[in-house]
Amino acid sequence: MYKRQANTLSLSVYERTRELGLLRAVGQTRRQLRSMVRWESVVIALFGTLGGLGLGTLLGWGLYVTLAEADGAGAGAPKPFVVPIVQLATIVVLGGLVGVVAAARPARRASKMDVLDAISQA
Repeated sequence: MYKRQANTLSLSVYERTRELGLLRAVGQTRRQLRSMVRWESVVIALFGTLGGLGLGTLLGWGLYVTLAEADGAGAGAPKPFVVPIVQLATIVVLGGLVGVVAAARPARRASKMDVLDAISQA
């Protein structure tokens, strides 16, 4: 996941070179630009993580219900479906950290670009 996100973010920074150069030209500092790219990466990572967790939980519940019905009524009362909240919260935190790590190189590249070269790029 880390490599894919880093590549996506690098491409995003490359495609928005002119926009980022304009932000620097009107007064945004290098530090603010790095922070902006990092937060963008964290938001992307968290949306992906939450979407994956939601879909995974839904599919897990569906599989659980299907297997419980296939087991038959003679097996007694089925155990309730339990969502592991602690593990899911840990995965969300790790997803956010992956977003920060994946943004390191693209954020550094974006903050070091020359403002005039970035603006003149077509």
